[in-house]
Amino acid sequence: MFTTEQIKDAHSKVKSGADFPAYIQDLKKLGVTNYKTFVEDGHTDYYGVNDYKTTSPAKYDKLQVAKNCNGEQFKTDLKAHQQGKTDYPTFCNDCAKSGIEKWVVSINKMTCTYYDKSENEILVELIPQ
Repeated sequence: MFTTEQIKDAHSKVKSGADFPAYIQDLKKLGVTNYKTFVEDGHTDYYGVNDYKTTSPAKYDKLQVAKNCNGEQFKTDLKAHQQGKTDYPTFCNDCAKSGIEKWVVSINKMTCTYYDKSENEILVELIPQ
């Protein structure tokens, strides 16, 4: 099974949202089937086969995630991030301000789904291959 150190190595290649598809392919090779990233502190739960799970530590001091979601602002911020205009910490701050609590990546479905604090799906994206 994979370790958080292997995942950290794969993530070290990511400089912006433009690098995300290659990162997903690296995780797939490691055996990650899906993961959940929490905006509040940046920790991620990674899942593999046979109920395998490992959790990364918090990546930054806690952010206050807005109670109400602003989906349109989030989509604008996401687009900027995917175009390489913002770094990861900026993207996480933008998510918190827009009320995005977490995102869930399904490597099998090749989707990334963003949720607000009420577990509403705000956006489901197909990950480019």
